[in-house]
Amino acid sequence: MLYGVGVPKLWDETVASHREAVRDAVLEAAWQLVAERGLSGVSMSQVAERAGIARATLYKYFPDVGAIVLAWHEREVTSHLQQLAAIRARNADPAAALQAVLAGYAGFLRHRGRHGAGLVSFLHRDTHLEPAQQHLLALIEDVLAQAAAAGAVRTDTPPRELAAYCLHALAAAADAPGDASVHRLVDLVTAGLRPGA
Repeated sequence: MLYGVGVPKLWDETVASHREAVRDAVLEAAWQLVAERGLSGVSMSQVAERAGIARATLYKYFPDVGAIVLAWHEREVTSHLQQLAAIRARNADPAAALQAVLAGYAGFLRHRGRHGAGLVSFLHRDTHLEPAQQHLLALIEDVLAQAAAAGAVRTDTPPRELAAYCLHALAAAADAPGDASVHRLVDLVTAGLRPGA
């Protein structure tokens, strides 16, 4: 401690807020550059310049452009999971909640498909998304279990298996040419979930 006193709380909060703002600026700058030039066409100097910070400062936050892009993606995935939970919470009817959550997830996948195969492959190459994928699977499984209890979803297959089916089938949304195609895909998936389907 400096002069026998701790750092004031307000100062700690200000420093933390500043660090978070710098980190957010870096993530956005890197993502914009990668979208414009591709992952291999972006340097740390370009990210620092776009973010409005010194290159030395940037290296205090991230070791390379790849690490920045992975951090950006992790933040996006967390945001998507929060949005899916909010979509579910807005729908009291289990069948409506299921339809809305699956449509929301398919929409995220369609957006992801625009990133290009190389970038998508890079973003999914390691295990940093494993906890998020397990969280997503559990969310879909729970929504399916509630819909099954309400009689809106078949009960001849466990909800865990149905959740895996939904996630794999909806992966096709990444290649969907438009919103109408995504809606048709979601309708097809939900039709296969109905009792007697």
